[in-house]
Amino acid sequence: MKFRDVIIFNGKKFKVPQGIQRIDTRATHGWQVRYAGTKLFSDHTQDGSGAKASLEAAQFELARRIASSPAPTLLQKRPSENKASRLPVGISGPIVRSRAGARVRSCSFSVLLPQYGQAPRCSSIYIGTENTYTVERYQAALDKAVAMRQEAEAAYAVAATKAKRADAKVLTSALREAKAAAKPAKPVKAAPKAAARKTVTA
Repeated sequence: MKFRDVIIFNGKKFKVPQGIQRIDTRATHGWQVRYAGTKLFSDHTQDGSGAKASLEAAQFELARRIASSPAPTLLQKRPSENKASRLPVGISGPIVRSRAGARVRSCSFSVLLPQYGQAPRCSSIYIGTENTYTVERYQAALDKAVAMRQEAEAAYAVAATKAKRADAKVLTSALREAKAAAKPAKPVKAAPKAAARKTVTA
């Protein structure tokens, strides 16, 4: 999970995870969780003295939301407005190629396959040659390209959610450890003194 340094209005600096934003206005001081919706955790103070406690509460809420919600992805959902063709996102073509030694040109679709945490992979879906190209073959190749892209997007979403939830577990553990360490140690009770024995004289 990515963290950044945030300095609030009173000069105090905090390590803040991605998914939490600082809000400081005349009427509001607190931390806002921005993941699967939004929720504000107020400092309940005007001088920022409650910022540490409100950030802790916001981080617990962030971890809870990550653990119970699919991770949002930044994958493009719709084709760009300047895209020349009407093909779906991640698919381009038909791309016409002239191979060395071939008498006729061939064409194919190019499919961009996203991979979480890695560079996207490009795959080619063959349509046919100038002699074998048909509308049916075009549509069949397009259907295959769309299915391949959808499968890659689904795998990307699963991997993103898995990674986010692993980060949430680490965050929760760190918060609990910090909370336990901040608790004042219980005073050690002194052992009871042994009762003095009375000396009996005959």
